[in-house]
Amino acid sequence: MTDPIPADQTTTTGADLRRGPFRAGDRVQLTDPKGRLHTVTLEPGKTFHTHRGHIAHDDLIGAPDGSVVRHTSGVDYLALRPLLSDYVLSMPRGAQVVYPKDAGQIVTYADIFPGATVVEAGVGSGALSLSLLRAVGDTGRLYSFERREDFAEIARANARAFFGQDHPAWTVTVGDLVEALPRTVEPGSVDRVVLDMLAPWECLDAVHEALAPGGVLICYVATATQLSRVAETARTQGRWTEPKAWESLNRDWHLEGLSVRPEHRMHGHTGFLLTLRRLADGVEPPLVKRRPAPGAYGADYTPATDEEWTEEELGQRPVSDKRLRRTVRDARATSEARGTSEARDRIPAEEEQ
Repeated sequence: MTDPIPADQTTTTGADLRRGPFRAGDRVQLTDPKGRLHTVTLEPGKTFHTHRGHIAHDDLIGAPDGSVVRHTSGVDYLALRPLLSDYVLSMPRGAQVVYPKDAGQIVTYADIFPGATVVEAGVGSGALSLSLLRAVGDTGRLYSFERREDFAEIARANARAFFGQDHPAWTVTVGDLVEALPRTVEPGSVDRVVLDMLAPWECLDAVHEALAPGGVLICYVATATQLSRVAETARTQGRWTEPKAWESLNRDWHLEGLSVRPEHRMHGHTGFLLTLRRLADGVEPPLVKRRPAPGAYGADYTPATDEEWTEEELGQRPVSDKRLRRTVRDARATSEARGTSEARDRIPAEEEQ
């Protein structure tokens, strides 16, 4: 378990780190005239190279956010600090990230609010964790659970690189949610739970115990079979509101003069979202009158069981150990570069005092 640093030991706020001129250790997004994006971490004396030339990092350090820097080939590049939505798509990743279109809906439909106590499983590369930490703020609590130590390390490094420090509201636990959650939180003390995992139906009992009455559970799953199993398991337990499920599709538009049309490519299916709310103890959910489709609960229907499903059957694509080791190195290097730059910036201030 990683305990957050006390608030009185923090030296720089996240807002401060995203304001002012570019500093050594900052991640900067460079956009060329064709709209291609390049994300670099600024280091004194280093250069960003393309096949036609380079841009010196020293030309960007000290420049204001939103500057234009000239490439040695004469091409101008726009330099901006990446937004959170940009950062999560370019940061080192060991597992598939939750895309911004889904993270935004999770924060909204789960009603993640400042000061909330939120439980998240699993962490993956930390993309959703960043959005949750932004939402709960320094006064809230985010308890994240991840079975794999390498994924947890990548997530911690990505968060540290983005916020510039360990977030004071975040606790990361390596272990199984069902086993670790009762040891971490008091029963009925959690406001919201977000499950991004292969078999969330296996965690419903533990989540029900941790959630306060009226608390929200939101599940992010990749396949329709997972979606069905979560919904039917919750209905069978009879301790939840009627499940609601949806997916979102995101399509960009081409804007140039009178040529205004949808882009040829779009962000299609990434995952399904399902929300439930915990009922008070001893309360039975009201009967939902619905007319199921023929065969929905017929002889061919297979109810939820305790059988083990493999990761491949649930749609999980395996990640090689070699790729994970490289991702861990990249995430750690980015985090250390940010930390070194912050320490360098604090030295002159300490000498003045």
